[in-house]
Amino acid sequence: MDAVREYHICLAGDLGDDGRMADGPLQTAVLRVDERATVIAVRADQSGLIGMLRHLHGRGLVILSMRSGDPVLPERRK
Repeated sequence: MDAVREYHICLAGDLGDDGRMADGPLQTAVLRVDERATVIAVRADQSGLIGMLRHLHGRGLVILSMRSGDPVLPERRK
């Protein structure tokens, strides 16, 4: 549980890439922005990730999805 991983968090709406996450508990990088959603990346252990999710929720942001940024293995063929 101590392992630091990169997580991608998709938030509803266009939050822009002007540092609006600067007040968060962790450093973030904006990966994608459009009118429907903003995807940010954060490097954290599990405890840090929970703190970040609580911070985002506390700001009233809608979390659409969250996943590990590790590469996804292709599905096996049958």
